Amino acid sequence: MMRPIRGLGATLAALTLAIIMGGSAGATSDRPPGKFPTSISLPDGFRPEGIAIGPGPFAFIGSMADGSIYRADLRTGRGAIISRGPGTPSLGMKIDPRGRLFVAGGTGGDARVVDSRTGRVLASYRLASGPSFVNDVILTKGAAWFTDSTKPVLYKLPLRGGRLPAAAVRIPLTGDLVYGKGFNANGITPTPDGRGLLVVQSNTGGLFRVDPSGRTRRVNLHGESLPDGDGMLLHGRTLFAVENGVQNRRSAMAVLRLNEAGTDGRVVRRVSDRRFDVPATVAAFEDRLYLPNARFNTTPTPTTSYTAVAIPRP
Repeated sequence: MMRPIRGLGATLAALTLAIIMGGSAGATSDRPPGKFPTSISLPDGFRPEGIAIGPGPFAFIGSMADGSIYRADLRTGRGAIISRGPGTPSLGMKIDPRGRLFVAGGTGGDARVVDSRTGRVLASYRLASGPSFVNDVILTKGAAWFTDSTKPVLYKLPLRGGRLPAAAVRIPLTGDLVYGKGFNANGITPTPDGRGLLVVQSNTGGLFRVDPSGRTRRVNLHGESLPDGDGMLLHGRTLFAVENGVQNRRSAMAVLRLNEAGTDGRVVRRVSDRRFDVPATVAAFEDRLYLPNARFNTTPTPTTSYTAVAIPRP
């Protein structure tokens, strides 16, 4: 991940952010996470997709309907929209130590950077022209990387010294990852050693290691796959991969153990929950994982209800 700000500046930034968000610097909550709500109600018609958590016990959830961003207090389950969307989706999201949300714009073909404290859009980037689906994002040391499910490319925002760039860099994907019909590259994480990226291909269930140059190599999953693979989260050498179930109607969280290079992995278990309703992405807080239910198999209406659910981290 990107390096945090060091020293006094970091302390002041944390204090400011905590005060604005209603918490105290260095404290995550006033009660243990085990007592937090395990289901968070979202606005009717919201159509959630991406989620990012932090600093502190606050989740940020993006809307597929209009791109609005909802901030939820994990301690209470209550929240509010902090940033009204541009009318195009807000899909995958990640937050950096400065409180900046990096947001994938889906069919809008763009990316935004949003101040999580004020909801103000700090920067917008046109990533693609014509049909595209900018789906997910990951922050690494010195860059933000975005996937596109319909174009075989990654989009890179160089973040030298944490500064936002003037434009994105387009990285064509070559090698083992071949695009076909449907949704292709989706969830993205770093490799455990931090030298590459991992991307899941939703329509095939394949997992691929991607070099910074864009060269891809299929990860050896020993006969397994990640059907309907969606958002992913790396914790050490453990990879959590959401299988949304939009095609096979079996929503689950796959738990994989990877080697350091991210070239080999084994599915060690799958976790399901009766509250899963086509979850799309995942983020962690303390010993929990939080997943927004995108409900892709339910016809959306202005009154359709949506939730994000918490499960113990496997």
